[in-house]
Order: sequence, then structure tokens, then C-alpha cells
Amino acid sequence: MWLAYRGVSVIILAPVLALLACLFQADSPPLLATYTQVFMQAMGGFAIKFFPIFLLGAVFGKLMQDSGCARAIALSFRDWLGARHAILAIVLACGLLEYGGVSAFVVAFSVYPLAAALFRELDIPKRLLGGTLALGAFTFAMTCLPGTAQIHNLIPMSYFGTTAFAAPILGLVGGAAMVTGGVTWLNFRLRKARAAGEGYGEGHTQEPGSLAGETPHVLLALLPIALVIGVNYAMVEYWIPGWDTDYLAGEQYGETSIEALRGFWGMITALLAANIAVAAIHFRSIETLNKTLGAGAMGALLPTFNTASEVGYGATIASLAAFAVVRDAVLNLSPGNPLISEMAAVNVLAGITGSASGGLGIALGALGETYLQMAQAAGIDPEIMHRIASMSSGGFDSLPHNGAIITLLTICGLTHRQAYGDIAVVSVLIPFLVTASCVVTLSMVY
Repeated sequence: MWLAYRGVSVIILAPVLALLACLFQADSPPLLATYTQVFMQAMGGFAIKFFPIFLLGAVFGKLMQDSGCARAIALSFRDWLGARHAILAIVLACGLLEYGGVSAFVVAFSVYPLAAALFRELDIPKRLLGGTLALGAFTFAMTCLPGTAQIHNLIPMSYFGTTAFAAPILGLVGGAAMVTGGVTWLNFRLRKARAAGEGYGEGHTQEPGSLAGETPHVLLALLPIALVIGVNYAMVEYWIPGWDTDYLAGEQYGETSIEALRGFWGMITALLAANIAVAAIHFRSIETLNKTLGAGAMGALLPTFNTASEVGYGATIASLAAFAVVRDAVLNLSPGNPLISEMAAVNVLAGITGSASGGLGIALGALGETYLQMAQAAGIDPEIMHRIASMSSGGFDSLPHNGAIITLLTICGLTHRQAYGDIAVVSVLIPFLVTASCVVTLSMVY
């Protein structure tokens, strides 16, 4: 955590510290074999499985940014809700972009200029901007909403045999609670600041320039996002189940089944359709399409290998004898109740790694099969396990050393001292309390 906070790349940290952990074992396993046969196998397996999602999502985000679609959506929410609801407008604009598959980093880059200009115009303290963008980009649309194209909603599919639309009611209720709680907190903080005579402030860095420029009509801007949702749902619920996929049982296709793949196939197809649509509709507004596609593709590499490295780290730790103590402690938090154990494991590991997707991948990689068996024994729908796992990943992940938090503060020109208190409330405390409330309620039912 300390090294990540100091800016050391997790791609370097993960293998070095995984092997360091091996040295502390009483019977230290062979380091080279552990590195090539455990760490790299897990890292490579994750990258192979999820790289198409990272790639298509990154390209989609860059296309939405360069075409002006992201700005058009943010401006429309501002106009629809009015200045009095500026915080809610920014949160919903971020959430919609996030839901459509635009990564959190791209959402922050895309919406920040408009959000900062709006805060300055309305004399809202800039320190609240970090919490506003974090609420929109790192919470409900990332983990709760059924169908969201974020990796945090896709990782559980392979462990529970579900799709991105798993447990829709639970996800919608949880997402609504996070938005309501977060916006209520930020507006409370705004009222206190205004009562104390605090405004936007002076001497800020990273101030936005002119927002002038052409933007597409908001309906055209929303069309690619609608395609992500609509095509994905149609694929997983109607089209793919009707295909003849007996060939998947063959050795060359991994001896798998369509149930294990339809969630991924649906999302890949949906993101591909959205990319084609935004490129075709806004071709003239994208200065150089090839440059945009190249930048998007390059932008997919770092998050892919960051997360894959964390998964490799987790697989190495899970292979050590000492991990059995951690595993048993987590499973025994509430014997027979996989919901409580899963929430605790994902939150703790996301906090340790400073990554929602990394913590989720580590927890399910080590305990996913166990949780599925426990859920089946308790009569709990695997879709519930999917949604709780996803929601849990968006809690303790946002501790101060989280890379996305550090990047967000850099984009905004803010420091941890100025903005992290509100970020912690809206992206750590409230998501954790909402998820815990859902788990307690579900435990009463099951």
C-alpha cells in the first residue's frame, strides 16, 4: 500500500512482493517455479479472458471523448436539472458514461472540464469536486447497475455462471441508495460551506480552459450507450441461447459451454457495435480516427496489466500455506452464510490491493468455487452472489492509495487533504453501508 501510494507501478510491485511473501514461508516454495507457473499463469489467464473487454471499452471511451459525445451528455444533464442541482447533474452524467462502458479514468478526464467550469460559475467549493466525480464514476454505475459494462460487473460471471444483468432489482436498489446517500452528503457539505462564506476558491491548479466547440445532438451522443445496453441484453437473453454451440465441447475450444461464455460474448458484441456506431455517426467530428483508435488501444494496456498483475499476486498468495489461515478466518466470519463472507473477503482484498477489480479477482479466484457451493447449499441464487461480489468491490477499494483516487485528484488539481474526506464518505463509507444493509436483509430471507 505504501509503495503504491508512492507511485511505484503495480506491474513491478505485484511479482516482487508476491515472491517476497514466498520467502517468509517456513517451507519457502521455489521462486522461479512460483513466478512462471503460478503468478504468470494466473496473470496471463486473466489477461486472455478480459483483454477484449478492456480494449473495446478503452477505444469506446476515447471515441466518446474525441467525438464530443461525453461533453454533450454532461451539458445536457446540466441543462435538464438546472444549476440548483449541479452536483446531481455531474454525478448522473458520470454515471451514464460509466454505465455505457467508458472507463473511470476517461470519465474523469471527460467530465472534469465541464464540472470545474460549472462549480466555478455557481461558486461551489472546488474541494467538493473530487467527491462529486468519485460518486459518479467509482460507485453505483461501476458495481450496482445491472448491465453495466464495467469489468467489476463482468468478473463474477465466470464464477457464478451469470450475465451482466444479474440480480437487477438488488442492483437498482443498491445503486439508488448510493446515489441518494452520496448526493445528500455532498449537498450537506455545500450548505455548510456556503454558511461559512466559502466559495469556489482561488489559486487552484488544473483549471479548465474554454468549453467552446461543437457537440453532437444529445440523442446521437446517447445512441452508442443505448446500443451497449440493448445489444448486450438481446445477445445474452435471446440470440445466443438459440445458437447451436455443441462445438464448444471440443478440445480446441476449451471443452466449455455456452453458459460460461454468453456473458462475455454479449458484452464483446455490444461494445463492438457501440464502437462502430460512434465512429460512423461522428466520423467528421473525430479529428483523426486512426489516432483516436490507436490512443484507445494503448489506453487499454495499462489497466489490463495492472489488474492482471494483481490477480497474479493474489494467486501466488493463495497458493501459500499461510493463506489457509486467512481463508478460514474469512469463511468462519459467518459459517453457512456465504454473503457475509464474500462481502468481507472482497472488501478486505480490494482495500489491500487498492483496486476494486484486483481485489474482486483475487477473492473470487481463491474462494469463488467455495462461495458457489455454499450458496447452492443455502439455496441462494448465484445472481445474488454475483451482485454482492460486484458491489463489495466498490467499498474499501477507494482508500487513499487507490490509483484511480490519486489520478482523480491529479486531474482536479486537488490534494488528499482538500478532497479525500468527501471522497471517502461517498465512495467508501456509503457503498460499504449500502452493501452491508443489502447483505443483512438478504441474510434474513435466506
